[in-house]
Amino acid sequence: MASTSITENPSLAELQAAAPSAADLQTHEDRLRRRESMLRVAIPTALVAALLVLWEVLVRVYEVPHYIIPAPSLVFTTLIDNWGTLSSALWFTVKLTLLALAAAIVGGVLLAICFALFKWVEIGLFPIAVILQVTPIVAIAPLILIYVSSTTAALLLCAWIVAFFPILSNTVIGLKSADRNLRDLFQLYRASPWQMFRYLLAPSALPYFMAGLKIAGGLSLIGAVVAEFTAGTAGRETGLASRILESSFRTEIPMMFAALFLVSLLGIAIFIVFAALSRMVLGHWHESEMRGER
Repeated sequence: MASTSITENPSLAELQAAAPSAADLQTHEDRLRRRESMLRVAIPTALVAALLVLWEVLVRVYEVPHYIIPAPSLVFTTLIDNWGTLSSALWFTVKLTLLALAAAIVGGVLLAICFALFKWVEIGLFPIAVILQVTPIVAIAPLILIYVSSTTAALLLCAWIVAFFPILSNTVIGLKSADRNLRDLFQLYRASPWQMFRYLLAPSALPYFMAGLKIAGGLSLIGAVVAEFTAGTAGRETGLASRILESSFRTEIPMMFAALFLVSLLGIAIFIVFAALSRMVLGHWHESEMRGER
C-alpha cells in the first residue's frame, strides 16, 4: 500500500516540468498588458464615436437648425474651413497654458522645499497661497487686468494662480510624508541635508508631485481660458476663448463648437501626456503606477 501511494504521487521533477516557466509568465503578463492597453483605447473611442453618430442622426432627423445645435459633420467642416484662424488661436492657448504651468512648477516646487525645510516660511506664506486658491479667478482677473499693463502677462498670471496651488500643496505633502524611521536613519549616519533631500525626500514627494502635475495641467488651461473670457480680448494674438466670444457675438454656433472642440482636445492631450509621464517615471517602482495582473 505504501509503495503504491508513493508511485502514484507526482515527483518533484514532474511538478517542475508542469509548472510554467518564467518566460511563459512574462509572455502571459505582456499579453495581459497589451489587452488592457487596447481596451483602454478601444472602449472610450467606440463610446465617443457612438455618441457622435447619435448626435448626427438626431440633428438630421429632427432638422435642428445649425444656429441652435450644429451637427458634428458641420462642426468638422467649420474646423477645416477656418483652420487658419483656429490654429493660431490654438497655438496662443497652448503657449499660455504651458508657460503658466512651467511657472507653477518652478514656483510651487521651490516654495514647497522652503516649506519643508523652514517651518517659519510655511507659517508665514501658506495662508497667502490658500487665499489665492480659494478666491475665484473670475473675481480677481479684472483687477489683474487693470494693474498689469500687458494683456498677455495678465492672462499668464491668472493661469499661473490657478495652477500654482496643486503643485505646491501636493509637493509639500510628499516632502512631509517621508518615513520617520528613515529620517532617523539618515540622521544616525550623519547624512547631509542634500543627501537627505536627494535620496529620501525627493523620491517620497515624486508620486505626490506627479499627481499634482496632472491636476495643474488641466487647471492651467482652465485658468487661461477663463482669464481670456474675462479680458474679452480680440484680434490675431488671442486664444480659443476669444474665438468662442467672437462667435457668440456673431451667432456663429458651428464656429463656437469648433473652438470648444479644440479646447477639449487640448485638455485631453495635456492629461494624456502627464499620465504617460507619470507612468514612465513611477511605473517601475511605485504602486500607484505599477500594473498588476487582472
